[in-house]
Amino acid sequence: MAPLKVGINGFGRIGRMVFQSMCEDNVLGNELDVVAVVDMSTDAEYFAYQMKYDSVHGRPKYTVEVAKSSPSMKKPDVLVVNGHRILCVKAERNPADLPWKKLGVDYVIESTGLFTDKAKAEGHVKGGAKKVVISAPASGGAKTIVMGVNQHEYDPATHHVVSNASCTTNCLAPIVHVLTKENFGIETGLMTTIHSYTATQKTVDGVSIKDWRGGRAAAVNIIPSTTGAAKAVGMVIPSTKGKLTGMSFRVPTPDVSVVDLTFRATRDTSIQEIDAALKKASQTYMKGILGYTDEELVSTDFINDARSSIYDAKATLQNNLPGEKRFFKIVSWYDNEWGYSHRVVDLVRFMGAKDPASSKM
Repeated sequence: MAPLKVGINGFGRIGRMVFQSMCEDNVLGNELDVVAVVDMSTDAEYFAYQMKYDSVHGRPKYTVEVAKSSPSMKKPDVLVVNGHRILCVKAERNPADLPWKKLGVDYVIESTGLFTDKAKAEGHVKGGAKKVVISAPASGGAKTIVMGVNQHEYDPATHHVVSNASCTTNCLAPIVHVLTKENFGIETGLMTTIHSYTATQKTVDGVSIKDWRGGRAAAVNIIPSTTGAAKAVGMVIPSTKGKLTGMSFRVPTPDVSVVDLTFRATRDTSIQEIDAALKKASQTYMKGILGYTDEELVSTDFINDARSSIYDAKATLQNNLPGEKRFFKIVSWYDNEWGYSHRVVDLVRFMGAKDPASSKM
C-alpha cells in the first residue's frame, strides 16, 4: 500500500511536533508521506532552523536540509527531511483555496487553531482532501476521538472531520476509561490540570481583554484558567457525561503538565486496587497510551514521553476519614506537546487503515 499523502496546515508548535513525531516513529515516507506544510511563511530555511534547534526537545535524530521547488524561486521553499521533500505552501484565509487536490493530499492535519469548527475545517475537503484531523478540541459536531479510548467509534463513511481533542483530555480520558472499564465507576469528580505555559500566553504583562489573568506574564506567575478537558471526557466516555468538570493552572514551565483528578467511586475500593488496575492496563490493553510509575519523578523526567498519560502511583491519595472507601485523588503526568502529537499521528494512521479509499492506494 502506498503511503497516505498528508498536508499539515499550520507549522507552529504542534504542527512541527506532529511532523517530528512521524520522523521519530519512522512513519514518514512509509505509512505517511507529508507532501506539504502550510504557514504564513514559505521560508524553508527558517522551518529547518526551528526543527534542528528546540529549547525543550533538543536536537533531532534525522537530517534536515532545504531546496527550491524551481530554479526561479528566490529562497528555498522545500524541506528535505531524511531525503523526503516537503513543499512549504503559503497560508490562505479559506482552507478551500489550498492546493490539496493539485498535490494529491488525502488527509489534512489542521493545526492552525483557527479552523476548529467543523464547517470551517470542511474547507479542506472542498479543497481536495478526503479527511481532516483537527489537533485541538472542535465545535460544530466534529467527531472527537481519543486514541486508546473510543477510536472504535470512527466511521469512515460519515466522519470526514475528526478532532483529536486536547492534550489534557488525552491525559484524563485513559485514566477514566480504566476506572469505568474495571468497574470502579465515577459518581462525580473534579479535575485540575497544572499546565505548562503555551505560545498563546504573554512573556510580559500584555493585553488580554477576554481573560484578564491570562494576559499576565507566563514565566513568573501561576495563572488560573478555564479548561473544557474534563467535560470533554463525557464526549468519549458517555457514562461520565455531566459528572466531571475542572479548571487549569498555567505554571512557569515550558513543557510537561499533570492532571489531578479527585473523584468519588461508585463502590468501595482502595489505593492498592486502583494501582493494580492501572498498572495492569498500562501493560496490556492501554500499553503505549497509559503509563505507570512508582518512582520519585518530577516534570522534566517526562519530557519526550510519547504516552498520553503516565499514572503516578506515589501521588495517589485516599480520604482518611474513618470508613471512607470511595473518595480518591489520582495524579497523572503528560508531555502536553510530545505525547499529544504522537496521538495525532496515531489517529491519522488509524483512520487511514480504516478508510477503504486509502487502503486501496
